Amino acid sequence: MPLKFVGIDPATEKDKSPTVWVDQETRELVLQGWKPAPELAAECAAFNVPGHAKGIPDDEAVIRIPARMAHMIREACDVVERTDVR
Repeated sequence: MPLKFVGIDPATEKDKSPTVWVDQETRELVLQGWKPAPELAAECAAFNVPGHAKGIPDDEAVIRIPARMAHMIREACDVVERTDVR
């Protein structure tokens, strides 16, 4: 997987590291973030999206990313849009 590193939380501590990458082959954003508190995970799982089942599928996860990383996520989106693989 040809990952392109975009950025890491600038306020990260040594043992915590929300990170943004782009998989240039699949044209996907790859995000590492904090696990949500059980209450937040339950709220996300209970959210009703029309046409979709409630809950979080086993192959998906809810993560938290600090807002100060928004510019990195925008940059990752730009990288995905520039990637030639379709």
